[in-house]
Amino acid sequence: MHAKAFQDYYPDYFALCYGCGRLNEHGLQIKSYWDGDESVCIFEPRPYHIAVPGYVYGGLLASLIDCHGTGSAAAAAYRMENSAMESAPPKRFLTASLHVDYLKPTPLGIPLEVRGKVKEIRGRKIVISETIAADGMVTVRGEVVAVEVPEKMVAALIKNSG
Repeated sequence: MHAKAFQDYYPDYFALCYGCGRLNEHGLQIKSYWDGDESVCIFEPRPYHIAVPGYVYGGLLASLIDCHGTGSAAAAAYRMENSAMESAPPKRFLTASLHVDYLKPTPLGIPLEVRGKVKEIRGRKIVISETIAADGMVTVRGEVVAVEVPEKMVAALIKNSG
């Protein structure tokens, strides 16, 4: 991927999340991009992301759905307004609801492809439907209901970060 990831546009005070924060040295630091009308993230689980020998821990898979979904919601909000992702004020979304269905065990040791599609945009709420595939086989389906971070919370984060 040549473009900056959605998460690379997050201001520092929003870049600490375990799943998607570029400033969290212990986190997953996932990177999401547009691929046409879908968002995509490629993530290769490490050997310690194990559930049982040979398979990925379900909590990691839920984290991928969660953080890819909120990042996709932010990117969709900018896209809907035809604005650049570095536009101010920053748009960030938090998870209001997370639903994950584990369809098949997800193999460990290969890159996973997380794909998202905007299902609904209504006011401050954006719904993203997602899949995780391993070697082209969908192993997980999920949905994130993401809500835009309230302005008061953003103001407090800015005040406390500086």
